[in-house]
Amino acid sequence: MTDNPFTHLDAAGSARMVDVTAKQPTVRAATAAASVRVAPEVVGLLRSGEVPKGDVLAVARIAGIAAAKKTPELLPLAHVIGVHGCTVDLEVVDDGVEIRTTVRTADRTGVEMEALTAASVAALAVIDMVKGLDRSAHIENVVLLAKEGGRSGSWTREG
Repeated sequence: MTDNPFTHLDAAGSARMVDVTAKQPTVRAATAAASVRVAPEVVGLLRSGEVPKGDVLAVARIAGIAAAKKTPELLPLAHVIGVHGCTVDLEVVDDGVEIRTTVRTADRTGVEMEALTAASVAALAVIDMVKGLDRSAHIENVVLLAKEGGRSGSWTREG
């Protein structure tokens, strides 16, 4: 490791992947959330299970899990780590769908990006499933809610 406080930059200022070889694997987890806003008519179809493309929540759940495992393919400086657990919970609410993801590992670096990627892609899957019914459907508030483990310990978003 280097003394450079910006560990994703080398001495010349070029981007690089941080070397975590010397770090010991520890149990880590991260939770993220996203919201999808849709028209009231779409909420009704989601609640009744009558969206023409099929089971929106099941598709979004699988998309989120798959996305968590593919995070290093999407983010060039993310490490390839073992995703040992991933939950994607979706709830139909009065103005759309609330998504909450938790990713767990026992590895050398955290899973914050995996949790955020899972929430983002699950939200995109919801949009894909309902875009023919509601062109104004949109994603809001993709946020990290909490992380556990690693050198910096636990953190929870306030509010």
